Amino acid sequence: MLGASGEKMRLIQNQPSLVDQVVEAITAEIVNGTLPSNARLIQDELARAYGVSRQPVQQALLLLRNGGLVREAEGRGLVVAPLDPTFIRNLSEIRAVMEGLAARLAADKGRARARAEGPRIITAGYKAAKSGGVELRIETDVAFHRFLSEISGNPLIPETTTPHWPSLRRVMGEVLRDECGFVASLWDEHAAILDAVIAGDGDTADRLSRDHILRAAGLIVARLEAQQEQESQQSGRRRIKRPVPAASGS
Repeated sequence: MLGASGEKMRLIQNQPSLVDQVVEAITAEIVNGTLPSNARLIQDELARAYGVSRQPVQQALLLLRNGGLVREAEGRGLVVAPLDPTFIRNLSEIRAVMEGLAARLAADKGRARARAEGPRIITAGYKAAKSGGVELRIETDVAFHRFLSEISGNPLIPETTTPHWPSLRRVMGEVLRDECGFVASLWDEHAAILDAVIAGDGDTADRLSRDHILRAAGLIVARLEAQQEQESQQSGRRRIKRPVPAASGS
């Protein structure tokens, strides 16, 4: 490519920076459970693990803190932020609306691509649900929802949801680590959404998409609230019960 002066211009390579790579590495370990809630994040340890200096790790942790995956520890340092049921509920309500809109628009504008490309994504999803690890399950789940956003014809939908994908992937990880039949049933729901899109039935595609998101989030919220209740009860039983002193006589 030549510039106005006739000189050859240098093409800028759109490659992830070192900081972006560290952000993705830490996010992946949080999503797959390698770094669980409240795990302390030591910059020197992370730098050695990823083969980088402390500076990109420090910048990555600040970005992750701003995104809500990491928080300040009591005293000093950073830890993996625990999953918050209220945050998940709020996020799922917003996501359900966006996913419903994407499916509705896809049924109107993206039927041809849905018919041509959608079945391949569904097949890959069933395969991942049956024999894939958590990361592959998340990858195929994300691929389906991003596909619907892409064929919706509204570029603001993926732009609006992009900042929340790290948290969404973490929630997906909690759902998709489940080894019961629920993982496969998620793909039954995806297949039903795709069928509605291909049929041009926007109302059904919208409704199924909203129900799909809210049902999955509801399971995670219920699980977390049950865990919190159990931990609260155990904490109560561990409290020291001091005897009440006898009233002194007059």
